[in-house]
Amino acid sequence: MFFRKNTVFSVCLLLFAGCNTKEKQLQEVLALQQMNELATVEYVVTKMIRANDNKTWYKIGDRKILMSCTATLTAGINLSAITREQVQIREENIELTLPRASLISVNIRPEDIKIEYEATDLLRQPFTAAERNDLAAQAEKQVKESINELGILNTAETNASLFISNFLTRLGYKKINIQFSPSIKPMLN
Repeated sequence: MFFRKNTVFSVCLLLFAGCNTKEKQLQEVLALQQMNELATVEYVVTKMIRANDNKTWYKIGDRKILMSCTATLTAGINLSAITREQVQIREENIELTLPRASLISVNIRPEDIKIEYEATDLLRQPFTAAERNDLAAQAEKQVKESINELGILNTAETNASLFISNFLTRLGYKKINIQFSPSIKPMLN
């Protein structure tokens, strides 16, 4: 009888310790959430903006402008979106499903917008600051629309996968499988 009580107690203790260890492992992995947005790639893109209004029938003369703007694009993973359900731990093996990469920011500083060429006929007014700002806003929109062509989101996911694999290796996991949530339309800020 004494043996049975000790055995039952030992089995319960092992199960409790095993559950406690698994919960501790889960909490170590979920610590990634505290990083919030993990920026894993930054691209610098130069966009050329060309405009003219030569086809306006009621205005006499031509007006043309060529501007360049340099945009810094930052993309990464929102780690705060990881849930317990996306982490599967089996001893030294782990499967983790991450959210898809998204564009974190597009930064175009005013000093990175340059007028490369401007031509205005005598009877026309030069482009106003408001018109130049509208052209820069149009360039920013076009840069955001081109993120799939640039491959920035794919690179962000690859870099995030490498970073998190290294993190999980340091936690002691031997077999690491990182996946990304099913594809949803990329988020633009």
